[in-house]
Amino acid sequence: MKKLAVFIIAIAFFACSQQKDGFEITVELEGAEGQVLLEKRGESNWVPVDTADIVDGVAVLEGKVEAPEDHYISLLGQRAKTIVFVENADIMVTGKVDSLANVEVTGSATHDEYSSVNQQIQEIGDEYMAIYQQAREAGAQGDTAKAQQLMDEVNELYESTTTLQADFVRSHPGSYASPYFISRVQYGMELDELDELVNSLDPKLETVPAIVALKERIEKLKTVAVGQTAPDFTMNDTEGNPVTFSDVYSQHEYTLLDFWAAWCGPCRQENPNIVSVFNEFKDDGFYVFGVSLDREKEAWLKAIEDDNLTWAHVSDLSYWNNAAAQMYAVNSIPSSLIVDKNGTIVAKNKRGEELGETIRELLN
Repeated sequence: MKKLAVFIIAIAFFACSQQKDGFEITVELEGAEGQVLLEKRGESNWVPVDTADIVDGVAVLEGKVEAPEDHYISLLGQRAKTIVFVENADIMVTGKVDSLANVEVTGSATHDEYSSVNQQIQEIGDEYMAIYQQAREAGAQGDTAKAQQLMDEVNELYESTTTLQADFVRSHPGSYASPYFISRVQYGMELDELDELVNSLDPKLETVPAIVALKERIEKLKTVAVGQTAPDFTMNDTEGNPVTFSDVYSQHEYTLLDFWAAWCGPCRQENPNIVSVFNEFKDDGFYVFGVSLDREKEAWLKAIEDDNLTWAHVSDLSYWNNAAAQMYAVNSIPSSLIVDKNGTIVAKNKRGEELGETIRELLN
Protein backbone atom coordinates (compact mmCIF):
# COMPACT_ATOMS: atom_id res chain seq x y z
CA MET A 1 0.00 0.00 0.00
CA LYS A 2 2.84 2.33 0.89
CA LYS A 3 4.58 1.55 -2.42
CA LEU A 4 1.37 2.34 -4.29
CA ALA A 5 1.08 5.71 -2.56
CA VAL A 6 4.67 6.57 -3.44
CA PHE A 7 4.02 5.55 -7.06
CA ILE A 8 0.92 7.75 -7.27
CA ILE A 9 2.79 10.71 -5.80
CA ALA A 10 5.63 10.17 -8.28
CA ILE A 11 3.20 10.09 -11.20
CA ALA A 12 1.51 13.27 -9.98
CA PHE A 13 4.86 15.04 -9.59
CA PHE A 14 5.94 13.93 -13.05
CA ALA A 15 2.73 15.22 -14.60
CA CYS A 16 3.01 18.58 -12.86
CA SER A 17 6.62 19.02 -13.90
CA GLN A 18 5.91 18.60 -17.59
CA GLN A 19 5.76 21.67 -19.78
CA LYS A 20 2.29 22.62 -20.93
CA ASP A 21 1.36 21.65 -24.46
CA GLY A 22 0.39 25.26 -25.19
CA PHE A 23 -0.15 28.65 -23.61
CA GLU A 24 -3.19 30.23 -22.04
CA ILE A 25 -3.05 33.96 -21.42
CA THR A 26 -5.71 35.44 -19.17
CA VAL A 27 -6.05 39.16 -19.83
CA GLU A 28 -7.77 41.45 -17.34
CA LEU A 29 -7.64 45.08 -18.45
CA GLU A 30 -9.71 47.58 -16.51
CA GLY A 31 -11.95 49.55 -18.86
CA ALA A 32 -11.44 47.21 -21.83
CA GLU A 33 -14.27 46.26 -24.19
CA GLY A 34 -14.49 44.32 -27.42
CA GLN A 35 -11.70 41.89 -28.30
CA VAL A 36 -8.10 41.39 -27.27
CA LEU A 37 -5.57 40.73 -30.05
CA LEU A 38 -2.34 38.75 -29.69
CA GLU A 39 0.17 39.17 -32.51
CA LYS A 40 3.86 39.00 -33.29
CA ARG A 41 6.22 40.75 -35.66
CA GLY A 42 6.67 39.31 -39.14
CA GLU A 43 9.37 40.29 -41.62
CA SER A 44 7.48 43.37 -42.75
CA ASN A 45 4.13 43.30 -40.95
CA TRP A 46 2.25 42.15 -37.87
CA VAL A 47 1.14 38.52 -37.78
CA PRO A 48 -2.09 37.75 -35.82
CA VAL A 49 -1.78 34.83 -33.39
CA ASP A 50 -5.13 34.81 -31.58
CA THR A 51 -8.10 36.99 -30.65
CA ALA A 52 -10.53 36.63 -27.76
CA ASP A 53 -13.75 38.33 -26.70
CA ILE A 54 -13.73 40.26 -23.45
CA VAL A 55 -16.40 38.71 -21.21
CA ASP A 56 -16.97 40.21 -17.77
CA GLY A 57 -13.67 42.07 -18.10
CA VAL A 58 -11.64 38.97 -18.98
CA ALA A 59 -10.29 37.56 -22.25
CA VAL A 60 -8.42 34.30 -22.66
CA LEU A 61 -5.90 33.87 -25.47
CA GLU A 62 -4.64 30.44 -26.44
CA GLY A 63 -2.07 28.88 -28.71
CA LYS A 64 1.29 27.17 -28.81
CA VAL A 65 4.86 28.35 -29.38
CA GLU A 66 7.89 26.30 -30.34
CA ALA A 67 10.00 28.38 -27.97
CA PRO A 68 9.46 31.48 -25.81
CA GLU A 69 9.21 34.63 -27.93
CA ASP A 70 7.99 38.20 -27.76
CA HIS A 71 4.34 38.76 -28.66
CA TYR A 72 2.20 41.87 -28.35
CA ILE A 73 -1.24 42.38 -26.84
CA SER A 74 -3.65 45.14 -27.83
CA LEU A 75 -7.35 45.87 -28.12
CA LEU A 76 -8.53 44.95 -31.59
CA GLY A 77 -8.64 48.08 -33.73
CA GLN A 78 -6.38 50.16 -31.48
CA ARG A 79 -2.71 50.98 -32.04
CA ALA A 80 -1.36 50.80 -28.48
CA LYS A 81 0.40 47.49 -27.75
CA THR A 82 2.24 45.92 -24.85
CA ILE A 83 4.92 43.27 -25.03
CA VAL A 84 4.46 39.84 -23.47
CA PHE A 85 7.04 37.06 -23.70
CA VAL A 86 4.87 34.06 -24.45
CA GLU A 87 5.83 30.52 -23.51
CA ASN A 88 3.75 27.39 -23.10
CA ALA A 89 2.41 28.15 -19.64
CA ASP A 90 -0.49 29.78 -17.83
CA ILE A 91 0.16 33.52 -18.09
CA MET A 92 -1.72 36.38 -16.47
CA VAL A 93 -1.82 39.97 -17.80
CA THR A 94 -3.46 42.60 -15.59
CA GLY A 95 -3.66 46.37 -15.79
CA LYS A 96 -5.62 49.27 -17.22
CA VAL A 97 -6.58 49.68 -20.85
CA ASP A 98 -5.34 53.30 -20.94
CA SER A 99 -1.84 52.38 -19.72
CA LEU A 100 -0.85 49.20 -21.51
CA ALA A 101 2.84 49.96 -20.99
CA ASN A 102 2.35 49.40 -17.26
CA VAL A 103 0.55 46.05 -17.26
CA GLU A 104 1.74 43.30 -14.93
CA VAL A 105 2.66 39.96 -16.49
CA THR A 106 3.04 36.83 -14.38
CA GLY A 107 3.55 33.18 -15.23
CA SER A 108 6.27 33.63 -17.87
CA ALA A 109 9.84 33.10 -16.68
CA THR A 110 11.18 34.70 -19.87
CA HIS A 111 9.04 37.79 -19.32
CA ASP A 112 10.39 38.02 -15.77
CA GLU A 113 13.93 38.17 -17.20
CA TYR A 114 12.87 40.82 -19.71
CA SER A 115 11.16 42.89 -17.00
CA SER A 116 14.21 42.83 -14.73
CA VAL A 117 16.21 44.63 -17.44
CA ASN A 118 13.43 46.78 -18.86
CA GLN A 119 12.68 48.26 -15.44
CA GLN A 120 16.27 49.45 -15.17
CA ILE A 121 16.10 50.89 -18.68
CA GLN A 122 12.94 52.82 -17.80
CA GLU A 123 14.56 54.23 -14.67
CA ILE A 124 17.61 55.36 -16.65
CA GLY A 125 15.28 56.78 -19.30
CA ASP A 126 13.43 58.87 -16.74
CA GLU A 127 16.77 60.16 -15.48
CA TYR A 128 18.18 61.20 -18.85
CA MET A 129 14.90 62.77 -19.98
CA ALA A 130 14.95 64.98 -16.86
CA ILE A 131 18.53 66.02 -17.66
CA TYR A 132 17.57 66.58 -21.30
CA GLN A 133 14.92 69.08 -20.18
CA GLN A 134 17.55 70.85 -18.09
CA ALA A 135 19.80 71.00 -21.14
CA ARG A 136 17.04 72.58 -23.21
CA GLU A 137 16.42 75.18 -20.51
CA ALA A 138 20.13 75.97 -20.32
CA GLY A 139 20.28 76.35 -24.09
CA ALA A 140 17.24 78.62 -24.11
CA GLN A 141 18.98 80.82 -21.53
CA GLY A 142 22.10 81.03 -23.67
CA ASP A 143 24.30 78.88 -21.44
CA THR A 144 25.66 76.69 -24.23
CA ALA A 145 28.49 75.28 -22.10
CA LYS A 146 26.09 73.96 -19.48
CA ALA A 147 23.72 72.71 -22.16
CA GLN A 148 26.54 70.75 -23.80
CA GLN A 149 27.68 69.34 -20.46
CA LEU A 150 24.17 68.14 -19.70
CA MET A 151 23.76 66.64 -23.18
CA ASP A 152 27.00 64.72 -22.65
CA GLU A 153 25.43 63.28 -19.49
CA VAL A 154 22.29 62.38 -21.46
CA ASN A 155 24.34 60.57 -24.11
CA GLU A 156 26.35 58.73 -21.46
CA LEU A 157 23.19 57.54 -19.72
CA TYR A 158 21.61 56.51 -23.01
CA GLU A 159 24.70 54.49 -23.95
CA SER A 160 24.57 52.81 -20.55
CA THR A 161 21.26 51.22 -21.54
CA THR A 162 23.02 49.54 -24.46
CA THR A 163 25.71 48.25 -22.11
CA LEU A 164 23.05 47.03 -19.70
CA GLN A 165 21.30 44.97 -22.38
CA ALA A 166 24.54 43.61 -23.84
CA ASP A 167 25.69 42.59 -20.36
CA PHE A 168 22.42 40.72 -19.82
CA VAL A 169 22.99 38.77 -23.04
CA ARG A 170 26.53 37.85 -22.04
CA SER A 171 25.41 36.66 -18.61
CA HIS A 172 22.26 34.93 -19.92
CA PRO A 173 23.33 33.27 -23.21
CA GLY A 174 20.48 30.78 -23.00
CA SER A 175 17.68 33.21 -22.22
CA TYR A 176 14.97 33.62 -24.84
CA ALA A 177 14.90 37.30 -23.89
CA SER A 178 18.48 37.71 -25.17
CA PRO A 179 17.57 37.77 -28.90
CA TYR A 180 15.15 40.62 -28.16
CA PHE A 181 17.81 42.66 -26.39
CA ILE A 182 20.39 42.06 -29.12
CA SER A 183 17.88 43.24 -31.71
CA ARG A 184 17.41 46.45 -29.73
CA VAL A 185 21.10 47.30 -29.36
CA GLN A 186 22.49 46.05 -32.68
CA TYR A 187 22.47 49.40 -34.47
CA GLY A 188 24.68 51.04 -31.85
CA MET A 189 27.32 48.31 -31.93
CA GLU A 190 30.40 47.80 -34.04
CA LEU A 191 30.29 44.78 -36.35
CA ASP A 192 32.92 42.79 -34.42
CA GLU A 193 31.14 43.34 -31.10
CA LEU A 194 27.76 42.40 -32.55
CA ASP A 195 29.21 39.28 -34.16
CA GLU A 196 30.83 38.26 -30.86
CA LEU A 197 27.61 38.81 -28.95
CA VAL A 198 25.51 36.71 -31.31
CA ASN A 199 28.08 33.92 -31.38
CA SER A 200 28.11 33.83 -27.57
CA LEU A 201 24.50 32.62 -27.46
CA ASP A 202 23.46 29.11 -26.55
CA PRO A 203 23.09 26.98 -29.72
CA LYS A 204 19.43 26.36 -28.83
CA LEU A 205 18.70 29.98 -29.85
CA GLU A 206 20.08 29.59 -33.38
CA THR A 207 16.62 28.93 -34.85
CA VAL A 208 14.97 31.93 -33.15
CA PRO A 209 13.80 34.16 -36.06
CA ALA A 210 15.48 37.26 -34.61
CA ILE A 211 18.82 35.46 -34.44
CA VAL A 212 18.45 34.00 -37.92
CA ALA A 213 17.82 37.52 -39.26
CA LEU A 214 20.71 38.95 -37.24
CA LYS A 215 23.17 36.40 -38.59
CA GLU A 216 22.07 37.16 -42.13
CA ARG A 217 22.54 40.87 -41.48
CA ILE A 218 25.98 40.32 -39.94
CA GLU A 219 27.14 38.40 -43.02
CA LYS A 220 25.87 41.23 -45.21
CA LEU A 221 27.58 43.83 -43.02
CA LYS A 222 30.87 41.96 -43.41
CA THR A 223 30.69 42.55 -47.16
CA VAL A 224 30.40 46.32 -46.63
CA ALA A 225 32.93 46.68 -43.80
CA VAL A 226 35.89 49.06 -43.94
CA GLY A 227 38.52 47.55 -46.23
CA GLN A 228 36.01 45.75 -48.47
CA THR A 229 35.17 46.72 -52.03
CA ALA A 230 31.84 48.51 -52.13
CA PRO A 231 29.15 46.45 -53.89
CA ASP A 232 28.26 48.05 -57.20
CA PHE A 233 24.74 48.95 -58.23
CA THR A 234 22.82 50.87 -60.88
CA MET A 235 19.81 53.05 -60.13
CA ASN A 236 17.88 55.81 -61.88
CA ASP A 237 18.64 59.45 -61.23
CA THR A 238 16.13 62.29 -60.86
CA GLU A 239 15.49 62.30 -64.62
CA GLY A 240 15.07 58.55 -64.92
CA ASN A 241 18.54 57.87 -66.31
CA PRO A 242 20.48 54.86 -64.96
CA VAL A 243 23.63 55.72 -63.00
CA THR A 244 26.19 53.13 -61.86
CA PHE A 245 27.96 53.75 -58.56
CA SER A 246 31.37 52.58 -59.82
CA ASP A 247 31.17 55.07 -62.70
CA VAL A 248 30.79 57.81 -60.10
CA TYR A 249 33.45 56.90 -57.54
CA SER A 250 36.08 56.07 -60.20
CA GLN A 251 36.06 59.74 -61.22
CA HIS A 252 36.89 61.12 -57.77
CA GLU A 253 39.51 60.59 -55.09
CA TYR A 254 36.89 59.95 -52.41
CA THR A 255 33.10 59.63 -52.61
CA LEU A 256 30.55 59.74 -49.82
CA LEU A 257 27.73 57.28 -50.45
CA ASP A 258 24.88 58.91 -48.54
CA PHE A 259 21.63 57.09 -47.73
CA TRP A 260 18.95 59.61 -46.79
CA ALA A 261 15.33 60.66 -47.42
CA ALA A 262 13.24 63.81 -47.56
CA TRP A 263 11.07 62.51 -44.68
CA CYS A 264 14.07 61.80 -42.43
CA GLY A 265 14.53 64.62 -39.89
CA PRO A 266 18.08 63.67 -38.82
CA CYS A 267 19.08 63.40 -42.50
CA ARG A 268 17.81 66.91 -43.24
CA GLN A 269 19.64 68.21 -40.16
CA GLU A 270 22.88 66.65 -41.40
CA ASN A 271 22.51 67.91 -44.99
CA PRO A 272 23.90 71.42 -44.33
CA ASN A 273 27.05 69.82 -42.93
CA ILE A 274 27.46 67.59 -46.00
CA VAL A 275 26.92 70.63 -48.24
CA SER A 276 29.62 72.52 -46.33
CA VAL A 277 32.13 69.66 -46.58
CA PHE A 278 31.31 69.12 -50.25
CA ASN A 279 31.84 72.79 -51.11
CA GLU A 280 35.11 72.86 -49.17
CA PHE A 281 36.67 69.79 -50.77
CA LYS A 282 34.95 69.26 -54.12
CA ASP A 283 37.84 70.84 -56.01
CA ASP A 284 40.26 68.51 -54.23
CA GLY A 285 38.60 65.31 -55.39
CA PHE A 286 35.72 64.83 -52.95
CA TYR A 287 32.24 63.95 -54.20
CA VAL A 288 28.86 62.86 -52.81
CA PHE A 289 26.47 60.29 -54.26
CA GLY A 290 23.01 60.41 -52.71
CA VAL A 291 20.68 57.41 -52.47
CA SER A 292 17.17 58.34 -51.37
CA LEU A 293 14.79 56.05 -49.49
CA ASP A 294 11.84 58.21 -50.49
CA ARG A 295 8.55 56.97 -51.90
CA GLU A 296 7.30 60.20 -53.46
CA LYS A 297 9.38 61.69 -56.24
CA GLU A 298 8.04 65.20 -55.72
CA ALA A 299 9.12 65.24 -52.06
CA TRP A 300 12.54 63.85 -53.01
CA LEU A 301 13.14 66.51 -55.69
CA LYS A 302 11.92 69.31 -53.43
CA ALA A 303 14.29 68.25 -50.63
CA ILE A 304 17.22 68.20 -53.05
CA GLU A 305 16.40 71.75 -54.13
CA ASP A 306 15.55 73.08 -50.67
CA ASP A 307 18.74 71.69 -49.11
CA ASN A 308 20.93 72.72 -52.07
CA LEU A 309 22.28 69.23 -52.67
CA THR A 310 24.19 69.80 -55.88
CA TRP A 311 25.59 66.31 -56.44
CA ALA A 312 24.25 63.19 -58.17
CA HIS A 313 21.12 61.56 -56.72
CA VAL A 314 19.42 58.23 -57.39
CA SER A 315 16.41 56.38 -56.02
CA ASP A 316 14.05 53.56 -56.90
CA LEU A 317 11.38 55.21 -54.69
CA SER A 318 10.95 51.97 -52.74
CA TYR A 319 11.27 53.34 -49.19
CA TRP A 320 13.06 50.83 -46.90
CA ASN A 321 13.04 48.29 -49.74
CA ASN A 322 15.47 50.43 -51.74
CA ALA A 323 17.68 47.92 -53.57
CA ALA A 324 20.95 49.65 -52.70
CA ALA A 325 19.97 50.07 -49.06
CA GLN A 326 19.17 46.35 -48.89
CA MET A 327 22.54 45.55 -50.45
CA TYR A 328 24.35 47.68 -47.86
CA ALA A 329 22.28 46.40 -44.90
CA VAL A 330 20.93 49.87 -44.17
CA ASN A 331 18.39 49.70 -41.34
CA SER A 332 18.46 53.34 -40.23
CA ILE A 333 19.22 56.67 -41.84
CA PRO A 334 21.23 58.80 -42.21
CA SER A 335 23.75 56.12 -43.08
CA SER A 336 26.88 56.62 -45.13
CA LEU A 337 30.28 55.32 -46.13
CA ILE A 338 33.30 56.74 -47.90
CA VAL A 339 35.05 54.94 -50.77
CA ASP A 340 38.23 55.73 -52.66
CA LYS A 341 38.43 55.85 -56.45
CA ASN A 342 38.97 52.07 -56.54
CA GLY A 343 35.79 51.43 -54.58
CA THR A 344 37.51 50.42 -51.35
CA ILE A 345 35.49 51.38 -48.29
CA VAL A 346 37.70 53.58 -46.09
CA ALA A 347 35.25 54.90 -43.47
CA LYS A 348 31.63 54.58 -42.34
CA ASN A 349 29.02 56.87 -40.80
CA LYS A 350 31.12 60.00 -40.37
CA ARG A 351 28.86 62.91 -39.52
CA GLY A 352 29.08 66.41 -38.12
CA GLU A 353 32.62 67.74 -37.61
CA GLU A 354 33.99 64.22 -37.95
CA LEU A 355 33.05 64.09 -41.64
CA GLY A 356 35.09 67.17 -42.51
CA GLU A 357 38.03 65.99 -40.39
CA THR A 358 37.98 62.57 -42.07
CA ILE A 359 37.92 63.99 -45.61
CA ARG A 360 40.70 66.45 -44.74
CA GLU A 361 42.90 63.63 -43.44
CA LEU A 362 42.18 61.42 -46.45
CA LEU A 363 42.98 64.12 -48.99
CA ASN A 364 46.15 65.13 -47.19
